[in-house]
Amino acid sequence: MGVGATNVLDRVAASIGELQEAIPLFKDGIDLPYGGVLLALPALLANGLLRGIKDFFKLPKGFYGLESIFLLLGFLALARIKNPEALRYCSPGEWGKLLGLDRIPEVKTLRAKIEYLSQKKDEIYTWGAELSRNWMLEDNPEGVDSLFYVDGHVRVYFGSQTKLPRHYVSRTKLKLRATVDYWVNGLGGNPFFLINKAVDPGLLKALEEEIVPHLEENNLKVVSEEELLKNPYHHHFILIFDREGWSPEFMKRMKTKRIACLTYRKYQEKNWPLEEFQKHTIITFSGNIIDVHLAERGTLLKNGLWAREVRRLGGDKEHQTSIITTDYTSELSVVAAQMAERWSQENFFKYMKEHYNIDRLVHYSVDAIPETTQVINPLYRELEGKVRSLTSKYSRKCAEFGSLHLEEEIDPKKIEKFEQKKAKLQEESEVLKEKLNLLKEERKKIKKHIPIESLSEDEKFKQLSAPRKHFIDTVKMIAYRAETAMVNIIRFSMFNKKDDARSLLRALYKTETDLRVDYEKNTLTVLLHHQANQALDKSIQHLCSELNETETIFPGTTLRLIYKLGSS
Repeated sequence: MGVGATNVLDRVAASIGELQEAIPLFKDGIDLPYGGVLLALPALLANGLLRGIKDFFKLPKGFYGLESIFLLLGFLALARIKNPEALRYCSPGEWGKLLGLDRIPEVKTLRAKIEYLSQKKDEIYTWGAELSRNWMLEDNPEGVDSLFYVDGHVRVYFGSQTKLPRHYVSRTKLKLRATVDYWVNGLGGNPFFLINKAVDPGLLKALEEEIVPHLEENNLKVVSEEELLKNPYHHHFILIFDREGWSPEFMKRMKTKRIACLTYRKYQEKNWPLEEFQKHTIITFSGNIIDVHLAERGTLLKNGLWAREVRRLGGDKEHQTSIITTDYTSELSVVAAQMAERWSQENFFKYMKEHYNIDRLVHYSVDAIPETTQVINPLYRELEGKVRSLTSKYSRKCAEFGSLHLEEEIDPKKIEKFEQKKAKLQEESEVLKEKLNLLKEERKKIKKHIPIESLSEDEKFKQLSAPRKHFIDTVKMIAYRAETAMVNIIRFSMFNKKDDARSLLRALYKTETDLRVDYEKNTLTVLLHHQANQALDKSIQHLCSELNETETIFPGTTLRLIYKLGSS
């Protein structure tokens, strides 16, 4: 039955198909490794780990029930056990005690359970949409604009199952085979949902064809038609994205939907006079107070759309960052703060890569891509590369020609030599320009996008299997949101405000704990060991007090969780 398997009766019943699932039965325990993850249970439940899962998922009869598997996956994510294979080096019996079981499933069994849960693609995406709908409502209270930060995250693929298209990866400055995930986050970086694209259509198409329809359908906090009629400048929500999504036409179409856009201006005009800038104080979501110099003008974009242009002055008093928005109601400092908060999404990507392993493959299988899917024509891509290369050479020649001056004393021989060199550069520039024009004309004759069925067999590719990855990523989003909720509780109780609350929680999740069960009083007490100093103990004591007020019942039992610091 395996190491740590002591519940013989239930396991025998499960082996002959007579057990639906084992009921959690807790026992006293001492020095249980990773016991600190039990502190995250109230936050995991509040963020929807078990919300409605029985409506979307089912498991066949067996020892491990649906709730136990979901709890285990949430705990593993918080404990930074990044894949099921790592469980080979963990004590299954000790982990089982944290779930009220004799042991957790072995790697093969856990993988089989995940595979079974991932078979129904529609249920996975519907569950994720239901969660995101609740998160958007919770994170955007009444009287506050709904804000959605959108950005793409390139996930590099080094496998050999298929030859994915190449994408530019900014962190490596290389073009690598990869797939793109478009993430939608809220203030502070809290994730709402993601959309995976095997064939990247670009941020604009992803926004208009998938992200905006999803938000319109699932964002419960919308402005009524009556309010929209009263105030022609009001909007349902705000989309915030970087220069990749710059498009006056897109912003105009969103305005007709009463959706505001906030982005950086792609083609910034000359600097504004310094006299226009005034000092403002902006407050970020995390509470940081920053003094900045801002200026604002109304601007008419090339398509006739009237927008607000906000400039932020750099510390050197020379660089100016231009921001364009169709949010006509928010104050200047609020617009600047919302744009500055965009970096919380970048920090989210970095943190999730490092601590939650979101770039890792969950499964090695691949799926076929619909034959009508449009991809970039390889011939167009080849010509595009030649045009860019030749444009770069032509620009360098023009720059060299423009910077060539006769700085020596006037002498007929030197003048003749200078004129010959100048004429040679001009001739070379004209030749390059002619070749460049020919290439551009040739590029115009070729379609940029073609259906994938038109590719040769060597150029065709498949997409990485998405449902299982989406399922695991959703669990990781829940874990991240739960950790963030705990950070918000513990951060302001820390003696040294510069200390990283997330570092403390990561250590806390891995700490050993004692369990005390009282079935007469229906309580399960989690006793945390003392930390390195008194200041940290006070922060954890504050966290325990807040968690105890939730009066959380461990799923599948009648036991109320009580958190204490100490050994008694």
